[in-house]
Amino acid sequence: MIRAYKFLLRPTVRQAQALSEMLQDHCSLYNGALQERRDAWRHVSKTSVRYGMQSAQLKEVRAFDPERQGRWSFSSQQATLRRLDRAFAAFFRRVKSGDAPGYPRFRGVNRFDTVDFPKDGDGCRWDSTPHEAVTRVRLQGVGHVKVNRHRAVRGRVKTVSVKRECRKWFVVLTAEQEQPQPLPTTGSMVGIDLGIANFLADSGGAFVPNPRHGRRAAVKLQAAQQTLSRFPRCKAKDRTANHQRAVEKVARLHGKVRRRRLDHAHKTALDLVRRHDVIAHEDLKIRNMNTAPAPKPDPDRAGAFLPNGATAKAGLNRSIADAGWGVFLRILHAKAESAGREVIAVDPRNTSRACPHCGHTAKENRPTQETFHCVVCGHHAHADTVAATNVLRAGLVRRHANTA
Repeated sequence: MIRAYKFLLRPTVRQAQALSEMLQDHCSLYNGALQERRDAWRHVSKTSVRYGMQSAQLKEVRAFDPERQGRWSFSSQQATLRRLDRAFAAFFRRVKSGDAPGYPRFRGVNRFDTVDFPKDGDGCRWDSTPHEAVTRVRLQGVGHVKVNRHRAVRGRVKTVSVKRECRKWFVVLTAEQEQPQPLPTTGSMVGIDLGIANFLADSGGAFVPNPRHGRRAAVKLQAAQQTLSRFPRCKAKDRTANHQRAVEKVARLHGKVRRRRLDHAHKTALDLVRRHDVIAHEDLKIRNMNTAPAPKPDPDRAGAFLPNGATAKAGLNRSIADAGWGVFLRILHAKAESAGREVIAVDPRNTSRACPHCGHTAKENRPTQETFHCVVCGHHAHADTVAATNVLRAGLVRRHANTA
């Protein structure tokens, strides 16, 4: 089992400068490799350059530019080239499937924030001493950097990554562990329904309120982004001190919202995993739910369009993004796997329109957003609770079918 750990780094001023230079040089390597692939395709009879060819050129690149490329880890530079290769693989996969291709783009220095070390001990070394007062990680070209290790790392460290978030630096470890002992069984099964008014409703009638972190921070974010918009767009090296402070303030506010959203998702998922053996949820296609409505041309007026509800849909999309359903479901699946719990995804169609008593399915069963009232048997309940009950039943049916 592979588990990730993320710790805050505490570099000195000189080490922080070296870390920034490491990101800049890896970004330059990434962009140079991308330019080589573009030129080979355009000017050399549509020749494809692959990772193996570019990796073989690394020795020459390091010898030609020892000040910028020669001082960093060879394996970390190979990882940067692999990142570009994965970007091209995803591009060709999207082309083949008919999706929007999204050709790989050049990275600005402020948009290249991670350097990967594929193996602990090759260009980096994690201090695995369990009871040391100060933990450090050694990075080639940077030195021994202090780490705020707030919890123990279990298992053998496989990879090490250095990541920049605003002005903070983090180290991300992946460790290989034995399968943990499952939590004691509770005999409880639950279905959950994700929503906007309430973040979560379960089949037992309980609700988890939606914290709406993005909406609560909207006023401060709007003010910070208005201040930032007064500065002309330019490269990071050309920014004034006031411009840089405005950029960092926007990034800091977004980071705060993100951390609060993650904290809420972790705590909610952990509570579900501790209390229930089986958890069923809707298999939501969140990306499809966030698409903008198609425009409606006016047949009577050339170049004019009819109202299509785009404004209301934009507000709904913001609320869906603010709720963070996708992040929550990924965390729930990861925690359930570690705890030995079972998570089942079911088809979400008609879960809030089908009566759990008589089975009648109709749009009229849900007269309002919160109310469920069956037009056949008269069953009355909260619509989200009804949906969670139907999700649980569908999940148990699927579970028994898989067992059989």
